[in-house]
Amino acid sequence: MNFLEAYSWINIRFLLSGLWLTIQVAGITIILSVIIGILLGIVRYYEIPYLSKGIGFVIDTIRNLPLLLIIFFTYLSLPQIGIQFNIFWSAVVAMTIFESSMISEIIRGGFVSLPKGQTESGLASGLTKNQTLFYILLPQALKQTLPSIVSQLIALIKDTSLATIIALPELTHRAKIIYGQDTSFVIPMFAALAFLYFIICYSLSKFSRYLTNRISIL
Repeated sequence: MNFLEAYSWINIRFLLSGLWLTIQVAGITIILSVIIGILLGIVRYYEIPYLSKGIGFVIDTIRNLPLLLIIFFTYLSLPQIGIQFNIFWSAVVAMTIFESSMISEIIRGGFVSLPKGQTESGLASGLTKNQTLFYILLPQALKQTLPSIVSQLIALIKDTSLATIIALPELTHRAKIIYGQDTSFVIPMFAALAFLYFIICYSLSKFSRYLTNRISIL
């Protein structure tokens, strides 16, 4: 076990390149998942005939599947029907499908937890149904569900490591390459992975607390 050699500048730079790719995958997935998750949560909450139940069935199915299976499906199965992505976008699409399903259920739960009189009050004040949704219900639902959403996004960042199975050169994959060349680097590389993932996830959790405090003041 040689920490000094394991943490040579070449290896550190190699790991940081993987970290940057991890951040890119996570960042794009977070943006897409939150947008799609909110839209799906709204559709489920309003119980639109046929559509809401159909989407609900698909979401419940996805939520009960392993993310690894969805990654395999996106990368290996979709090309069989003419839909092909490179490794990077296969990971993003697979994780977006999974995470948006999880977030949609969180958002729907946020809407359900609101007092039923909120909608009636909005409509009685002259707002349309859509205005009531976007100006009254959605801000409150997001405020209530923010901690759960952030917890899900933190899990997403850690789950990017699963994309190593399709050889995405993200952080974990690059660490495996390094200790694959010298087995004495195994513990130093795991220590480096733990530190880097902790920094990202802890920063996101601190930012979420800041947002929660700011929102509670408003």
